[in-house]
Amino acid sequence: MKRTIVIFLLAVTSLCIGKFVFAQDICQQQDPCAGKPAEERVGCYENVVLTCDKTRETLSSQITFMNSKIELATLRINALRSELTKLNNEIEELVNEIERLEGLLTKRLELVIYRIPQSYKRSVTPNFGIVFLSSNISDFISRVKYVSRVQQEDAQLLFQLKSTQNNYAERKDIREKKKAQREQLKIQFEKESRDLETQKRDKQILLEQTNNSEAKYQSLLASARSELIAIQGIIAGQGSETKVGDVKKGDKIAAVIGASSCNSSGAHLHFMVTNSSGATQNPFNYLKSVSYENCSGYSCGNSDGDPFNPSGSWDWPIEPTIKFYQGYGSTWAVNHTWVRQIYSFHNGIDIYGSSLDVKAVQDGVLYRGFYSGNCRLQYVKLEHKDSEMKTFYLHVNYF
Repeated sequence: MKRTIVIFLLAVTSLCIGKFVFAQDICQQQDPCAGKPAEERVGCYENVVLTCDKTRETLSSQITFMNSKIELATLRINALRSELTKLNNEIEELVNEIERLEGLLTKRLELVIYRIPQSYKRSVTPNFGIVFLSSNISDFISRVKYVSRVQQEDAQLLFQLKSTQNNYAERKDIREKKKAQREQLKIQFEKESRDLETQKRDKQILLEQTNNSEAKYQSLLASARSELIAIQGIIAGQGSETKVGDVKKGDKIAAVIGASSCNSSGAHLHFMVTNSSGATQNPFNYLKSVSYENCSGYSCGNSDGDPFNPSGSWDWPIEPTIKFYQGYGSTWAVNHTWVRQIYSFHNGIDIYGSSLDVKAVQDGVLYRGFYSGNCRLQYVKLEHKDSEMKTFYLHVNYF
């Protein structure tokens, strides 16, 4: 029994290792789908994106993932373009057919309108009247046949008119449905095109941030990973803290480090709010509206960044105008840069002000602290008066 279990575990382990090695191998290739037949390329790139999404621990695998997304989006856009071309041709054919039917319908309607009075005149002539109008039996039979044939032709004309009307209405209905389908495809095409441009830009950002260097990429990942561990430790009360004492709202409590520091590539304040249970909260629910510059997206002032929507009553911990580098939650950076390899949820906001001074947002008790990991990350903590809420101010110097 034990031998069977051991063999089973070895088989499972071997299978898992095989899948991992396969994933590592495919994600290191520059273009894993090169040479595949056109009809297989979409499925191939979908598989690469799915496989490499969780194994992007090297710059080359990250670039393979991004390139595969770009290729997949390009294939989808080309397919949509072909479908749009086909729909445009079908709609044009329907327009021509509708114009032809309109002309035919008009002619048949005019003919019916002309024939109705003639048919009415014939209908008011009694059948026996034909006898008096006929010169002989043969003429009588001919007149009867003529009247019957005219009646049949009138009936056939009315049938053709009805058929043309139905055909005309059907073609118009099909045209409108295809127009609606075309509008939906246009919307999808425009979205896919925007997504493609975003993916190309995300790749360009990655190459700029890493200088296309594996060592630089690994350094960025390590720094972000260390910062995340430190922040989680600080929130959990694992930092080394010293009580300073009571402070008032607006008192200076620290100063932002004016350059890169422990796990920070540039000067900024990482500001966090926690509730009574220690869970982080969105700082925008407490901070008041203020003048700002949004630098949380591709570039400062770009409209693609995180929303800046403070709705509270607290004064800001730094002087405006605020430079806003990253928001709370699933941010632009999480969705468009390498930081997603480290975290999927940003637990505070990253900001910078017109001065380095950091101020208490409420009355409370101040603590100075630091977290020692791969470096010393300094912070101050404020326990709010008459509340179990706390605010944290990271990447600062004490004064």
